[in-house]
Amino acid sequence: MPQQVYHSPVYHSQSIQAWEQRWFARQNSSYGLMQQVAWRIAQRLVPVFQQQNIQNIAVCCGQGNNAGDGYLTAKYLKQYGFDVDIYAAELGASKDLHTACQEAVDAEINIYAGFVFQKKYDAYIDALFGIGLNRELGADWQQIIQGINAQTGLKIAIDIPSGLHANSGQPLPSAIKADYTYTALGLKAGLFTGQGKEFAGQVEVISLIPADAELQPIAQLSPRSISLPQREAFGHKGSYGHVLVVGGHENMGGAVMMAAESAFSAGAGKVTIICHEKHHTAILARAPNIMLRDINALTKAEIQQLLDHVDAVSFGMGLGRDSWSEQQYFKWFPKINAAEHLQVVLDADALWFLAEHPEALKSDTYATPHPGEAAKLLACSVKEVESDRIAAIHQLQEKYAGQWVLKGSGSLILQDQLWICTAGNAGMGTGGMGDVLAGMTASLKAQFAGKIQLHEIVTLHALAGDWLAEQGIRGLQAHYMHAAIYHVVNQG
Repeated sequence: MPQQVYHSPVYHSQSIQAWEQRWFARQNSSYGLMQQVAWRIAQRLVPVFQQQNIQNIAVCCGQGNNAGDGYLTAKYLKQYGFDVDIYAAELGASKDLHTACQEAVDAEINIYAGFVFQKKYDAYIDALFGIGLNRELGADWQQIIQGINAQTGLKIAIDIPSGLHANSGQPLPSAIKADYTYTALGLKAGLFTGQGKEFAGQVEVISLIPADAELQPIAQLSPRSISLPQREAFGHKGSYGHVLVVGGHENMGGAVMMAAESAFSAGAGKVTIICHEKHHTAILARAPNIMLRDINALTKAEIQQLLDHVDAVSFGMGLGRDSWSEQQYFKWFPKINAAEHLQVVLDADALWFLAEHPEALKSDTYATPHPGEAAKLLACSVKEVESDRIAAIHQLQEKYAGQWVLKGSGSLILQDQLWICTAGNAGMGTGGMGDVLAGMTASLKAQFAGKIQLHEIVTLHALAGDWLAEQGIRGLQAHYMHAAIYHVVNQG
């Protein structure tokens, strides 16, 4: 189920918790807020349940205030006429939790100790853990979560799917796999990046209290509606940017071809590939509009002349990592990084050599690592990158400067601020998608420079993948993307 959201600021869980405490410090009722959250969730669920003919509901309550939301949601759903049972852990110490539980008792709702379901239900509401969870769950809780996931009914999470880290989007190590998540007060980053999209389902925020001056988002969700500037009637191929695609080791010609095709499909006026001559015949047979130069035949002076007459360079795809590759890196990268007029995209093997030879990037350089490349750049493990993707992308910019994309589900984009891309799908997890993004980024930056932002380009790339995925995500291939890119850049 695709995610659906209505607000774009995204917050750290601790910021949300501090915001709540400031609200309570102004003599606002914590229990009153719990009641409002539960009432709003019940209101949102009624049409969902009616549309899907859901009548029998199990509410699963843990030991903290998130469970209090569950007890009250159960009460309100019963008032709407649904058949509701509660399955609960032993109550924790919270006074609000005890009050909420008593309201459910007074409403004569069946409350079963533990999580052995007495029958099959149409829907299961998860109120086990909230956003404060930051530890790995014990075996008993993992078993409970897996048991809920094994049920066939609709799954609804209150605030966040239990077991999902609210900031990283990583399961700890198990999490409720929700169809809908109703998150209180503000959006949490973990719902959209890491594995969050897999567990959160359709996301809706329950906004209840006014933001104060101290509340600051850690990111924004990248809008999905992107309109590119109109082309002028008197434009020509020189008006729309010249993209240079540099890479293509003797044994790796496909990457530069896909990058170049995506550059043309995104609207570049001219595209030149610099690669091993072995690939020239295949490239011309597939795309005769692409210009070619032999990477081995170019002198340093000719390289500089080329760079002086193009608008953007996409560097590193299929470059390789052997001694020849390293020689090419040092022939090209210092000149690329010093050229103030160039829009530069670094991907794949260029990032590997950058990690080996760290150097500050200019501000209009766009580096696009996947988690493995990010780990190499930060001299850490992939697990460490994925455990806190937001911290990782900030560390990349602090170490190397430039602008960054940390690819993956819920790609992160760090410019002057952090953005999260909510578009894209699992079918895009296939070889060559990064090459396509690199070519597309160079193309749109060559055409529009500062008039289009990096997060918008990443979103357009993801939307192209979503357009292809309408026919199915299994077997989606990167070389199909050029037609989809042509489609999305001509919308709106």
